[in-house]
Amino acid sequence: MNKYLNFKGQVFILGLMFGMLSTAHSQEEFKTDIKVKAAPAKKKEVKEVKVKDVKFSNEDFNKIKAYEVQGLDKNDYVVPKKEDYDAEKLAKRDQDLGTFKTSSGTAKVSYRDAAYVDGDKVRVYVNYVIVEPEVLLSGEEQGFNIPLQKGINRIDFEALNEGFAAPNTAEFKIFDDNGAVISSNQWNIAQGYKATVILEKE
Repeated sequence: MNKYLNFKGQVFILGLMFGMLSTAHSQEEFKTDIKVKAAPAKKKEVKEVKVKDVKFSNEDFNKIKAYEVQGLDKNDYVVPKKEDYDAEKLAKRDQDLGTFKTSSGTAKVSYRDAAYVDGDKVRVYVNYVIVEPEVLLSGEEQGFNIPLQKGINRIDFEALNEGFAAPNTAEFKIFDDNGAVISSNQWNIAQGYKATVILEKE
């Protein structure tokens, strides 16, 4: 009996030793030299900002000067009135088509309807004298020749009607005695108004 117990004790001790050796061997295999340490949490410092109360007196405000822009031209822009770009109102006034200097002895005046032919009629004056009492404007050019006096030669086109589409519209050209164009323009005038061009003979 004692031998049997001794044998079991020996086996138990051998098994215990074998287990300890295998555990030690396993720990050697997975042993590492790397040591990991958790970084300590940083504490955020909060700085206290003190705001000073600033008070201005009336004297301080009086010392403040307004900003002034230097070197700019004066703005004289004037917003145009509605009548200045209202086509209907612009037609209801006499129109100055300009003054032109020439040394020509004669002038050829030609005109035609500027838009589609709608029955526009005009009366033509030279130096306040009627030279064409009634002209029906067509799509083809028509006109007359006039001798030019030294000084001012005034030509007026008076609208006798406005045709089917207001206002009275026409395109005209004035040539010198060499066939060169002295003036070329258009008029847009209501009935009873005049478009005027002046030739100044030198």
